[in-house]
Amino acid sequence: MGRTNDSDLAPQELRVLVAVADAGGFSAAAEALGLTQSAVSHAVRGSERKIGAVLFDRGRGGARPTPAGDRAVAHARRILRLLDVLTAEARGAARLDAAEGPLRIAAFRSAALHLLPPVLARLRARHPGIEPHVRIVREVGRGTAGEVADGKADVAIATLGGSAPLPPGLVARELLEEPYSLVHPTGHPAPRSLPLVDWAENCGSYTRDWWAAQDWIPRATVEAEDDGAVLSLVSGGHGMAIMPALSLVGAQGSVGITDLGLHRPSRRVGYVTTSELAGSSVVRALVRELRTALPQGVSLLGSQA
Repeated sequence: MGRTNDSDLAPQELRVLVAVADAGGFSAAAEALGLTQSAVSHAVRGSERKIGAVLFDRGRGGARPTPAGDRAVAHARRILRLLDVLTAEARGAARLDAAEGPLRIAAFRSAALHLLPPVLARLRARHPGIEPHVRIVREVGRGTAGEVADGKADVAIATLGGSAPLPPGLVARELLEEPYSLVHPTGHPAPRSLPLVDWAENCGSYTRDWWAAQDWIPRATVEAEDDGAVLSLVSGGHGMAIMPALSLVGAQGSVGITDLGLHRPSRRVGYVTTSELAGSSVVRALVRELRTALPQGVSLLGSQA
């Protein structure tokens, strides 16, 4: 057998890097790991020496990853997760049931509320050994895909086709297409005359051209925290909104929904995972369930897992 390269980082060194980044300091990381602070400091210095870069800025307020540290910690999380998957899949394969173990999912709010619950119910029924963990992440900036890139999630439910490129090492597949609609108080005689209610996650680059061409849409005068707050404000008669289908699942009767016509905008929703985890049994099991049933008002796309 070949000898281990002296510059390779051991799994415990990777765990230390992640713990320091998560805890924000050496002392807190040591407590979380059950180690002494000197052992954590020694491990970080050893990792920095092997990598050839400073990974943390030390100060009175703790330790913060440098740009090199951010990159190293993201890779450390992904490598440690692959080690977990290796163990779980080998054990499952020995029992002819490979789909078991934790599955970390990042999703934006409307997907977590209206897309995931029935999917997770079927997943648990068919694969009781899988343990889903869902985090709701705002779909702004790096969004849910950034959680996967940083090793904090195995798979993300994300909006696709925006201006931000997919981070390196990730793969994405489309699941559904959501049409946008005009949303307004039920029975209002002139909903387009109402003030616009909007929220930060709405109307990214996939709708920007359409939005800019609509001279009837005013600047938003009400900014809400999320799409649920938008619906509440519209229901209360405080304005109108332009919203995608997932956000409108289960809308109250006091909310009217008007089709925006043949050239209405839409956004594509899919899953994002790493190239390494795409073939894992837990991710594949989730993808199969995602492709079965979808909420009313959205259409399934035909791309394969």
